[in-house]
Amino acid sequence: MTKTRTLSALALLIGLFAMFAVAGCGSDDDSTATDSTSGGSDSGTIDVSDATLIKDGQLLVGTDAPYPPFEIGTPEGGDFSGFDKDLMDAIADKLGLTPTYQNSSFDTIFRDVASGQFDIVAAAATITPEREKVVTFSRPYYEAQQALVVPEGSDITSTDQLSGQVVGVQQGTTGQDYAENETDAKEVRGFAKGADALAAVTTEQVAAAIVDQPFAADAVNKQGGIEIAQEISTDEVYGFAMAPDNKLVDGVNEAIQQLIDDGTLNDLYQQYFSTDAPDSVVNGGK
Repeated sequence: MTKTRTLSALALLIGLFAMFAVAGCGSDDDSTATDSTSGGSDSGTIDVSDATLIKDGQLLVGTDAPYPPFEIGTPEGGDFSGFDKDLMDAIADKLGLTPTYQNSSFDTIFRDVASGQFDIVAAAATITPEREKVVTFSRPYYEAQQALVVPEGSDITSTDQLSGQVVGVQQGTTGQDYAENETDAKEVRGFAKGADALAAVTTEQVAAAIVDQPFAADAVNKQGGIEIAQEISTDEVYGFAMAPDNKLVDGVNEAIQQLIDDGTLNDLYQQYFSTDAPDSVVNGGK
């Protein structure tokens, strides 16, 4: 009896040991699976391992701030926000990258990103054939028009009345292209910032300015002395600019599509423009 009980007890101990050993192996496997998905494609992060980045794990974004409501404040000021910034932050999150922002001049920003000073540009930049010779653009993320801004009470109501007038623009923009090629202005005067062009309208250094419509609308709402005389239909769309052949564009496009699908882009449209994202954006990459 004693021997039998001893053997039974020994068998029980061996069985318990085996059970705990199996449980221990299962725990190790579960831990390994969790670790392997913490930063890989299984976690939902878009793979950009074939992209060219200035620093691993970071996304250096060139911008031209302030330019509300797309760029509000400046990166240096510590209170940087805006439609472009919020959308780029969401894209970077999808890519598993940490975004940092650096201010630049819009007049040179495309050459800057093409030469490797930034990974990407977020600066309310219209996609144009001329710019596509220098950079690669993402799919469209915003549809914009131009606006003719004049002093309050001005007799100028349309671009047809710009003959003999001095018109302000921001240098390097599609507003400058329109003023130079589609109006009879006596002089098209370039300014480093869009805000400078509008300030010139307020102080009557220029008779009018042609700038992006959402930027003009934001300025009219926040400051006195100016008004939008005409919204100019130009069927422009904005894109994020990258160096040619940078595979980063594939990840950015996928991220934009995901942000369309999950409603984030539309939420940002509602937040900043009180409207839904248009078809040119929602279906612009298809």
